[in-house]
Amino acid sequence: MVAPRVILASSSPRRRELLSLIGVAHEVRPADIDERALPGETPETHCERLAREKAAVLADDAGQGTLVIGGDTIVVVDDKILGKPRDEADATDMLRRLSGRTHEVLTAVAVMRHGRVESGVERVRVTFRALDTAEIAAYIATREPMDKAGAYGIQGYGATIVERIEGDYFAVMGLAINRLIRLMARVGVRYEFGRLIAVPSA
Repeated sequence: MVAPRVILASSSPRRRELLSLIGVAHEVRPADIDERALPGETPETHCERLAREKAAVLADDAGQGTLVIGGDTIVVVDDKILGKPRDEADATDMLRRLSGRTHEVLTAVAVMRHGRVESGVERVRVTFRALDTAEIAAYIATREPMDKAGAYGIQGYGATIVERIEGDYFAVMGLAINRLIRLMARVGVRYEFGRLIAVPSA
């Protein structure tokens, strides 16, 4: 059977890395959408909506049978969504807010194929050790925090400031792999350890 074409609607290097890790060949075509939260939107609803919109934006021109994957990751603390920092001062504020505390990471995954979209959200609790001012400044100086939600990356230097996680590690990186595989099955694509198989519809 011919594997379906796969498009990742994201510019995230972490999502590209994770798809490659499980052997899924894919094209990268970032989706240009407005990522601002809507009035009254909960963090979970916001995250899932963005993942679905990213997939939908590219699906129309993707071609018959193409699998489009959208994703979105946000950090939530005190009911506030922490996106990517605007600048170093914003990153400093985020890391101070997260220092010595537990927060939630929400990662939404959406898949679209043959006009059908399936999506879900993975919630993970992450606890930071306490950080002093010098450590925060040193971490920001690495530039790692500047393109990541919540101003940290668990797969890089940020691994040294994470004390504990409760949930899917890969979701914190940006792509909930197990959820992705379950969602792909719902749109007729089966994963078999390094290859994708398009399942004929009944």
